[in-house]
Amino acid sequence: MKRFILVVLLVFPVLTLAFWLFLGSNYRHKMRADLAKQTVQNRLDQFGPQARARLKPYFDTAQVTYPPARLTLVGLKAEKILEVYAAGANQSVRFIRSYPILAASGGPGPKLREGDQQVPEGVYAIESLNPNSSYHLSLRINYPNAFDREQAALEGRTNLGGDIMIHGGAASIGCLAMGDEASEDLFVLAADTGLTNITVILSPVDFRKHRSVPESGAVPAWTASLYQAIQSNLNGLPTKK
Repeated sequence: MKRFILVVLLVFPVLTLAFWLFLGSNYRHKMRADLAKQTVQNRLDQFGPQARARLKPYFDTAQVTYPPARLTLVGLKAEKILEVYAAGANQSVRFIRSYPILAASGGPGPKLREGDQQVPEGVYAIESLNPNSSYHLSLRINYPNAFDREQAALEGRTNLGGDIMIHGGAASIGCLAMGDEASEDLFVLAADTGLTNITVILSPVDFRKHRSVPESGAVPAWTASLYQAIQSNLNGLPTKK
């Protein structure tokens, strides 16, 4: 009996400590999970004032009202630049500013499949904002779009990939990494503008300055028509001052 009591006295504190450590671990995990469940509005409350203050001088210089009625983002792969164009209600589109693209994998040529590490090329929309991105904040591009799916179906390609983002940080595979501060600006600007009012043009080069694309191996025959469409959209934008 004494031995049993001794065992209980020795084991009980150990079990108690293990129990409280288990509860503490679960509590910490829950806290981390709760912190991760940010909403777009949470992020706008957190980053909106600073981002809008950074954007204001550019919109003032361009004489475009904020938030704009329309927004165009132009990602130029060779130049490693993302340009921002906007227009207020009853205004023509005007150049606002540009941001350096800190990282974007792949080279010239459209994205064809999962794992090819290519940044897509074409005219896209922003389909959602991710306030809980692994890369700070992100804007999700609607790749594959209707054109991408149509060409894939004609060629019998499947598994086209997806999850293409404009995001923070300085590392990327198939996305555009813009750095955290720029991602805050773009996230807030996109939310304030409204996703249905945004166009994204992803181009291998700035066709307003270059007529050809650097060779990067074989590309599909339809790439030429894709580039004509991209060039047409770029030509519709104003010349930067």
